[in-house]
Amino acid sequence: MRRADRLMTLIRHLRSGDLHRASDLAVAMDVSLRTIYRDMETLAKSGVPVEGERGTGYRITAAITLPPLNLSMAELEALHIGLAAMRQSHDPDLAAAASSLATKLDGVLPEVNAPKALAVYPFADAARGFQHLPKIRSAIRARQKLLLSTGTRDRTVRPLQLDYWGRLWTCVVWCDTSRKFDDLRIDEITSLRILPSLFVEEKGKRLRDYQSGRAREDETFVAPDHQP
Repeated sequence: MRRADRLMTLIRHLRSGDLHRASDLAVAMDVSLRTIYRDMETLAKSGVPVEGERGTGYRITAAITLPPLNLSMAELEALHIGLAAMRQSHDPDLAAAASSLATKLDGVLPEVNAPKALAVYPFADAARGFQHLPKIRSAIRARQKLLLSTGTRDRTVRPLQLDYWGRLWTCVVWCDTSRKFDDLRIDEITSLRILPSLFVEEKGKRLRDYQSGRAREDETFVAPDHQP
């Protein structure tokens, strides 16, 4: 498994908010305890809101705050998109101001544990996916399918929910191509097009079906009798 894939798998397990011991994570991921410690440090430096420490356990928090403001998901999305657009402006003053503001925001966002979080492997190019956020949000609201590409692979998906994990945006989808749920990293999408066809809720393909499946996985992820 690629390191980036392993880190994304860790995010999916930790996102429940439950406390997971490093020893349990190491067993589940079939890696050493030292590898789990390094992975947690990498996630934290990448801006993922990881809480915990060695010997106690780890969890991901969902709070998104800017002292003294509380930002909603929509407001944070608008902020990211606006800054990304302004940084590409032909007006050098606006571009410089957007870069300066982005740096200041990085400095006060509580998820950030390092001033250069966006430059940390493996999520260094997370910002390039911002351009797709408006289309994905529109498709979720209208229940329209998307034709998207991740590398050399094209797939048709039903977008269900956008999530944000400390500079990393993901989208829960039902993939018509693979016939299963997926949690796509937005920065890995190379092209995206909204299809005219609409989709209706079908049992086994709904967001609540995905959430129920995740809850069952979380319950069985760590054996109850496993010792630290």
